[in-house]
Amino acid sequence: MSADDAAPIAAATPWQAGAAAVPALLLAACGGGSGDGGGTPTASAPVTVLPAAITATQASRFLAQATMGGTRAMIDSVISRRYEGWIDDQFAMPRATSHWDWLVANGYNASANINSEAGFDASLWRQMIVEPDQLRQRVGMALLDLLVVGIGGVNLSWRPFAVGAYVDLLLDNAFGNYRTILDAITTNAAMASFLTFLGNRKANAKTGAQPDENYARELMQLFTLGLYQLNMDGSVRTANGVPLETYGPADVSGLARVFTGLSLATSDNSTPDRLRKPLVMNSAINETGATSFLGATVSGGGMAAIKTALDTIFAHPNLPPFVSRQLIQRLVTSNPSPAYVGRVAAAFADNGAGVRGDMKAVIKAILLDSEARSDTALTSASAGKLREPVMRLTAWARLAKVNSPSNAWAFGDTSSQSTRLAQSMGRSQTVFNFFRPAYTPPASAIGSAGLVAPEFQITNEQSVVAYVNYMQGLIANGAGDAKPDYADLIAKAGDSAALVDEINTVLAAGQLGTATVSAIRAAVDSVAATATDGPINRVGIALLLTLASPEFLTLR
Repeated sequence: MSADDAAPIAAATPWQAGAAAVPALLLAACGGGSGDGGGTPTASAPVTVLPAAITATQASRFLAQATMGGTRAMIDSVISRRYEGWIDDQFAMPRATSHWDWLVANGYNASANINSEAGFDASLWRQMIVEPDQLRQRVGMALLDLLVVGIGGVNLSWRPFAVGAYVDLLLDNAFGNYRTILDAITTNAAMASFLTFLGNRKANAKTGAQPDENYARELMQLFTLGLYQLNMDGSVRTANGVPLETYGPADVSGLARVFTGLSLATSDNSTPDRLRKPLVMNSAINETGATSFLGATVSGGGMAAIKTALDTIFAHPNLPPFVSRQLIQRLVTSNPSPAYVGRVAAAFADNGAGVRGDMKAVIKAILLDSEARSDTALTSASAGKLREPVMRLTAWARLAKVNSPSNAWAFGDTSSQSTRLAQSMGRSQTVFNFFRPAYTPPASAIGSAGLVAPEFQITNEQSVVAYVNYMQGLIANGAGDAKPDYADLIAKAGDSAALVDEINTVLAAGQLGTATVSAIRAAVDSVAATATDGPINRVGIALLLTLASPEFLTLR
């Protein structure tokens, strides 16, 4: 059965009655701290010991952390190649089509689109769902959560190209070096517009105007160092019980002087081409006098001063634990133990060959650590994270082999919390992302346990109901011609045990509890396999109830 031939799930079937109870179940799971609540993380995790043989559920759990969604074929590949081999295969895999090239190939560089956002969402959804370089896609989206640019805050023409080029540089450098990433984002047009340092001017003694400090502040606070000095395990350094600040106002103003003069490469706005080129230095508005920050002093201005500034930040002791902890949060768990952070930070500081910032070493350290791979970690009350809404959609779409023959990829902007997911990649309205890494739900068991749960910042009654309703529609009909192909699942639809087991293994990494499996099977069996549209409705019931289950929503 092809995607186009897939019959829509009948509207008046018992599965909708079961779906009506899902929001309450989901809210109970979120509020009860089933994923992130519990005791204090331990700092004494054991060293990584990988299993002699990898099971399907272990492989699926790994893929939930390392990809935008596992498939049965990828599970088989992980079992065969083992974790390390699969990661190496992904490292060796080149990118297919960049966002920029896809936008050009599909005609979005036509002059009529100069003030449009057309094509942006389609390109992101396409890559996340169908591209084979899934580790690159997942790490790239983690970097986009950390090094935030949102298309709505980019004040440039050809915005899909501007932000597409920005996402491309994150994907292109996902397996490179973090120092290279800092260079790339600093000289990127979309970032410069989003954080208002494009054309940043040196101080004017006559008017009293000072350089824009936005990028200097956020570069240190959000992208590299954080507000407080850190130990290598991510714990905050204190003096007399008071956290030690990483930098002060003078550091911000001093660093802001360095980031003056950066301008677009050309004045030609008839095509988007200049948005792909690194920014250039306009010496007329660049500060060339001496300026100090973070204990360093530079003079002469120009790109040399920017290099010194970024080198200084890159060498700061906060950088390894600050970046490592946030990447762990995005891929594996909201509350990594200090020992886990310390091990990854050590790999960030030195990949074993004296190289600092090697992303390949960091990625391996995160995904192969005992807290990521050990089955024992599943039993910890502090393990795991609430699965990001976008990752829920892509997990379903990849399982369901969704494709869009017209290349429309009509999921569009999914950031509405009342009708869609409350999140859409590349559409954060602020540099603080859709959710902040230190967010804790107020008056919750999570907060009482001293834990954080970032994704809960966009989780409430309205967003929960919207998610379930939206996914119900997608499961049934797809989005435009981006339709699911359920042929493999329909082949198992006559046997509720086999159907639920397959979905549990691939989509939920075998983590559905006995009670949840029984409830889903009962709902599936309430529709006869011989009824009109019975097989596809049975598939729809199993998928929706799995996607709404606490065990799926809690990535562990």
